[in-house]
Amino acid sequence: MKAEFTSMPQQQPQSVDQELVARARALAPLLTKNSVKSEQDRRAHQENIDAIKDAGIFRLMVPKRFGGYQGTMKSHLEVTSALAEGCAGTAWVTALTNVCAWFVGLYPARAQEEVFGANPDARVAGVFTPSTDARRTDGGLIVSGKWYWSSGSLHADWVTVGVMEHDSNGAFVGQYLALIPKTEITIEDTWFTVGMRASGSNCVVAKEVFVPSHRLLDINAAVNSDYPTEFKDEAEYRGPFVPVAALVLVGAQLGMGRAALKYVIEKAPQRSIAYTTFEKQTSSVMFQAQIAQASLKIDTAHLHALRAAADIDDAARRDEKLDYVTRARVRADCGVVVTSITEALNILVSAHGAGTFAESSPLQRIWRDSNTAARHAVVLPAVGIEVYGKALLGVENTVTPLV
Repeated sequence: MKAEFTSMPQQQPQSVDQELVARARALAPLLTKNSVKSEQDRRAHQENIDAIKDAGIFRLMVPKRFGGYQGTMKSHLEVTSALAEGCAGTAWVTALTNVCAWFVGLYPARAQEEVFGANPDARVAGVFTPSTDARRTDGGLIVSGKWYWSSGSLHADWVTVGVMEHDSNGAFVGQYLALIPKTEITIEDTWFTVGMRASGSNCVVAKEVFVPSHRLLDINAAVNSDYPTEFKDEAEYRGPFVPVAALVLVGAQLGMGRAALKYVIEKAPQRSIAYTTFEKQTSSVMFQAQIAQASLKIDTAHLHALRAAADIDDAARRDEKLDYVTRARVRADCGVVVTSITEALNILVSAHGAGTFAESSPLQRIWRDSNTAARHAVVLPAVGIEVYGKALLGVENTVTPLV
């Protein structure tokens, strides 16, 4: 019988998203090389920032109209996690810069043009927490305030900051995300922490800055996915505001989990278990079980994060608003991600041993960075679980409007 052979399939070209992920992976060794210096300086090494810019990764979420890649939430997670395998602080800066580029894509065309039209490589940093020092004037607001923990502000050209408006009688009028050029703000050096030091998340200060109305994004409308952008055909900017803002905060956790697991596995054949008969950690059944447990928790984190990203991306492509229960679940998903990664890291630290806490060990930095990032208010597991539970039961949410 004559054998029949089929030709080998041609290798398909990479998508733009895949290409950006590949570029991010290729940068991990550079970020690793600079990780200690970035931590010591409390800011991402300039070599990291320049390399990420040159790779086009800061334009991941910039509209294609301005030469950006208009990326999906899935691509955001994958790019951020790849960078975080090298330096979590640098990855965090990149993640927050990109989500702020996404925020800009929600503003009216005039604001978008002011940011990216003049400079397609413009970078934006942001803080939601609102200042109440704002007053109405012709054509906009006069804004003052301090906004703490503005990740990426040291490398930004613009900032978005929360602003709350009241009338002359003190009655609430509205809450906004104000878009301000960096030339009109100052930065206070306040970022002294034990983790995520390389993110340089310092304090933004504004004094009597005029913000025109077209650079004020109504937060209450945005929470309901009602955006003023005129480009309604751009599916990537139809995603739900809070789920997007929450999910971008867990991408770095995925990369840190992978990096820690890889490190402990690579070192295991070279390490004994002190005061036991095990000359190699790999010979211990308990160590084997710990590796399996940690790996499964890291897998759990990935599954929840990618499910949430798929829900956001798919609804945006269909031009449908994500339902409230799913939005609440995404907040809970984010909590599951950070819980799973921090639990996995605790297992890996115990399995690896006290050597973890040598200053020369990257594992202790990953452990500190992950635990610090896991406490971001928008991804707190307790809040996400309560919000989701109330949504499932049809109980009124009195916890937070950010769902």
